[in-house]
Amino acid sequence: MEKPNDLSVAGVASAEFRRRVILASASGVWLVLAFGLRYLGRGAPGGTFLAGAVTAAFLVSAALGGSLVAGKALRSLRRRVVNFEVLVVIAATGAIAIGDLAEAALVVFLFSVGETLETAGVARTRRALSSLLDLVPRMALVRRGGTEEEIPAAEVAVGDTVIIRPGERLPVDGRVLAGRSFVNQAPVTGESMPAAKALGDEVFAGSINGAGALEVASTRDPDDTTLARLVHLVEEAQLEKAGHQKLVDRFAASYTPVVVGFALVIGLGLPLVLGRPFEPYVYRALALLLVACPCALVLSTPVAVVSAIGNAARHGVLIKGGSALEAAGRVRAVAFDKTGTLTAGRPEVSDLLVSPEAADGAERLTEKEFLALAAAVERRSEHPVAEAVRRKAGEWGVAEEASARNFESIPGRGAKARVGGRNCYVGSEALFEQDLSVSRGALAEAGDRLERQGKTVVYVGHGDSILGLIAVSDIIRPEAAEAVAALRRAGVDRLYLLTGDNPVTAQTVSETLGLDGYRAGLLPEGKVAAVRELAAVGPGDRPGVLAMVGDGINDAPALAAAGVGVAMGVAGTDLAVEAADVALMSDDLGRVAYTVRLGRRAVGVIRQNIAVALSIKAVALVLAAAGFLPLWLAVLADTGNTVLVILNGLRLLGGARE
Repeated sequence: MEKPNDLSVAGVASAEFRRRVILASASGVWLVLAFGLRYLGRGAPGGTFLAGAVTAAFLVSAALGGSLVAGKALRSLRRRVVNFEVLVVIAATGAIAIGDLAEAALVVFLFSVGETLETAGVARTRRALSSLLDLVPRMALVRRGGTEEEIPAAEVAVGDTVIIRPGERLPVDGRVLAGRSFVNQAPVTGESMPAAKALGDEVFAGSINGAGALEVASTRDPDDTTLARLVHLVEEAQLEKAGHQKLVDRFAASYTPVVVGFALVIGLGLPLVLGRPFEPYVYRALALLLVACPCALVLSTPVAVVSAIGNAARHGVLIKGGSALEAAGRVRAVAFDKTGTLTAGRPEVSDLLVSPEAADGAERLTEKEFLALAAAVERRSEHPVAEAVRRKAGEWGVAEEASARNFESIPGRGAKARVGGRNCYVGSEALFEQDLSVSRGALAEAGDRLERQGKTVVYVGHGDSILGLIAVSDIIRPEAAEAVAALRRAGVDRLYLLTGDNPVTAQTVSETLGLDGYRAGLLPEGKVAAVRELAAVGPGDRPGVLAMVGDGINDAPALAAAGVGVAMGVAGTDLAVEAADVALMSDDLGRVAYTVRLGRRAVGVIRQNIAVALSIKAVALVLAAAGFLPLWLAVLADTGNTVLVILNGLRLLGGARE
């Protein structure tokens, strides 16, 4: 893994962000100063001096903001591409030509703010990607030639035997050669429960080993681990998304060349063809260019975007720029991660069943007594199932059994402790039936049924009998069902579940929430492939944008690859938040539907702005071409057009439609 290269790339992105912040902020300061001086100069003595100061301040503001735009506009023109940046330069130049310096400065300032916001997302994602590599240990304990030695993880070769001690992170991808343990591989697969690992099972770099020691044969080079490929997937997905065009970008490619060509025909072509003086026709061409000056078109997007993003921020939603907002407005399908997104992200006791034969002396064992026994055995265990049992005991007010002693973890199976003078066990079916030779008896049918529902089942008993069972599962969030219904009402017609968990659990969650389908057992690259596959599915030739909602490291590539990536901000990892286009800072799933509705409103307002701007300009262009539009009226038409666009865009500051 070339960590210095990753850090240097992150540094370049951060430096570019700082440069943009400085220039955009300076442009804003001079803009405010110019408006302030103009207000103070009304009717004040020394008006000529103040007027000059106002002019200079507006020009400085336009120059500072324009420096962020001019370079990209020139590069686009060299490639014979007319995009948003070219429109901004034309608009600012036209405004300066007619003496409207305030409008020129305002156009470039608003655009520079939007560009800076999007650059911020790139810089922060680079930093998050660099920090992700810290999940992999720098050193690995390797057995070579009968001796054990600690070497840099980057030097581990395919086929080397790596020894993983209890509690350590895995430095390599590989297969288990010896040992049994539970491994927390949530950073890679997103599973809420640690996975049992034994001979032949696959393990991933960055996962956390449980209480058992493992010997692992490395199967991939250190720079080709699943975690390293996850980083590359995020970067590649973001590069693909960089080609996304804004609505005005697509329009600019046709609008600007047509208008400039039309003006040249009127100003130069007509007098040559008709054999008449150039002056009146050049005047008409100039009036046409002034009317066609795309200030209103340029402002149609940034005003709406800034207003909508401000509205979203008040509702606990961070939207990273205009591209993300417009894409959210075209969402027709949503794919959800399971763990931590649709579910709580931690296991809870869902079922507790005491065997009919279980007895404490002459009395049948009660549920509270049974739970107290299980909690006593699990008192010192760090396994998520043990934590769920202890939480349930606390909720029920079950007193902790102080007599439990001689706790022992049984890697890959469960745990045991001595309670009330007897050995008590909490563990899997294999612990009792294979290791202790104890039949599940009447509990077998119930245990199998609960496992078919995707729940983790542990049994509690002694060395010669099973007293009962406890089922643990990652429960669905209370608000998930309403969030799904709200998305349906918002016009999203396809909803999917993508998870690294098993198919049984995925099917249970999908059917409970009424989703349209699921993909289970997915690693990060599998989620990316599923996102791309599902994005291409839908009615008609334009199925719309697919949004991906997730919270974990393993979700980051899919979030970056989706048309709109939505991260659960509070519960989500840094990488997920930075790779996404939208972060839900309140962790409220209902905000996904709100974001879609806001995006639809924003796209509608932008289209209204373009329609208004074009309608007024179309009338003015005809009048200018016919010679019926003096320059002063052309300026008035352009200014009035701009004011209408700004006022319409500010409507997005209003409350969200629920």
